[in-house]
Amino acid sequence: MTALGRIMSFYPAFILSLAAASVFWFAARPSVIQPALLIVIIYLLPPATFRLHNLFFPIRDRLSNLSERRYSPWWGAHQIQLLFIALPQLEAAMRLVPGLYSAWLRAWGSRVGRKVYWTPNVEITDRHMLEIGDRVVVGHKTKFLGHAIKPKDGEMILYTRAISIGNDVFIGAGSRIGPGAKISDGVYLPILTDVYVNQVIESSPCSE
Repeated sequence: MTALGRIMSFYPAFILSLAAASVFWFAARPSVIQPALLIVIIYLLPPATFRLHNLFFPIRDRLSNLSERRYSPWWGAHQIQLLFIALPQLEAAMRLVPGLYSAWLRAWGSRVGRKVYWTPNVEITDRHMLEIGDRVVVGHKTKFLGHAIKPKDGEMILYTRAISIGNDVFIGAGSRIGPGAKISDGVYLPILTDVYVNQVIESSPCSE
């Protein structure tokens, strides 16, 4: 791992330290400033950091070798998002407010349409790699996996690619959507459906 990769590994601890400092500040001198600062630290600083990181280290839709001795932009982006992977309740709370979670994903760089319904227990590994149309329903415990890692000849090969969901799509509970998957307009995806890497679904599987 490169020196920058090691530094990025401490990003979740950095955010938690800032959050703890704002809590201690509130305990010492309570005011409305500290709660507002806490929200900024947890919900606004990470996507802003990601945007800045992506300017200098953009993530490409391609194969890359994580075993190489060079900095992986995906690794840095993963560390910036790691707090929300480890503590999914932070995101689940946002999904209780209509439109808020979609707006937050847009802050990361995803394209999310209007009237998208997110159930609280959705899992997204790469918050910047979604292209979602209008009037989409995302079922309970759906997983959007924007990357895949596969061992090959003693090395770790990473593949990243955005997931594309059309308009008026219903994604059944427990479904898993892999990197590069494309689901066309109007598709009904049954419960516990796996959509594999780069798979294209143009009609509802249950109607085929």
